Amino acid sequence: MAKLLDPTTLGDLDLKNHIAMAPMTRARSGADRIPNTLMAEYYAQRASVGLIITEATTISPQANGWNHSPGIYTDAMVDGWKLTTEAVHAKGGKIFLQLWHMGRASHSDFHKGELPVSASAIKLENDQIHTPEGKQDYEVPRALEADEIPALVASYKQAAKNAKAAGFDGVEIHSANGYLLNQFLESKTNHRTDQYGGSIQNRTRLLLEVVNAVTEVYPANRIAVRLSPNGVFNDMGSPDYREQYTYAAQQLDAYGLAYLHVMDGLAFGFHELGAQMTLSEFRAVFNAPLIGNCGYTLETAATAIETGAADMIAIGRPLISTPDLIERYTQGIELNPDTDMAN
Repeated sequence: MAKLLDPTTLGDLDLKNHIAMAPMTRARSGADRIPNTLMAEYYAQRASVGLIITEATTISPQANGWNHSPGIYTDAMVDGWKLTTEAVHAKGGKIFLQLWHMGRASHSDFHKGELPVSASAIKLENDQIHTPEGKQDYEVPRALEADEIPALVASYKQAAKNAKAAGFDGVEIHSANGYLLNQFLESKTNHRTDQYGGSIQNRTRLLLEVVNAVTEVYPANRIAVRLSPNGVFNDMGSPDYREQYTYAAQQLDAYGLAYLHVMDGLAFGFHELGAQMTLSEFRAVFNAPLIGNCGYTLETAATAIETGAADMIAIGRPLISTPDLIERYTQGIELNPDTDMAN
């Protein structure tokens, strides 16, 4: 386990080890979506990991779609997040904010009766969604007009500015798990005929425009992107997934990002449209650091680092039940009985 727990670097950041805390929605911000002292304590308790990636954080009111999840689009939210960044930094930790737009995985109850937006008007065929008014069926979203895209991109840029003002070391752009940018990437959810649809290149356009905008706020080595090539979560999975995600990674490689966060594991389900995409496929086209995620155990994480398959591994739910996970690894202390290292 030595290398997994050894110090490492991520761009110009010195990290305590090769373990990242995966982003996990905790729904503790209240109806106003303002981060609070409870959240600051929660993240500070886990600051012994190499890098904390926060729970998904909405970039605008249009991006909302999860009860009591935090935002980053008002001054009060910026001030609320400062509690967390200050607490994490006081413990010597590093923390990135994950930028989120839910797209069609939302509901009109979150938007004063207005439909959620997506790449195309294609309904999420899945279980019901919890809204402020209770459980509801998903709706057919409204396809974003091309002339709305610049404002959407600008909202990502403003969210990055707010993240910087709140003291975050960097940001991770959420383009995975069936949320808006993922909806533009995949042919299953993107049936557009304009410059944002049709070809693999066009479907990648919005993600690259968002990355370009955020690089006007943070240097590229403080910006990351998350992808889920194998995922079925939120009714995703497209026949041309391998070509799409390989192309996206190739294009992202040119930026010199902090890292590419790949959901390479299958613990959230697999679309079974072909062979599982692995980190080695991304390593072949992406030269900056790779973070693997989803279903890793301590042993498989250590192997991924030892073999060079990944530069870091993101661990999720075990850090909920065991905030001192790193200390226990280091000292050989038994984990809490309910710690499931396969998730």
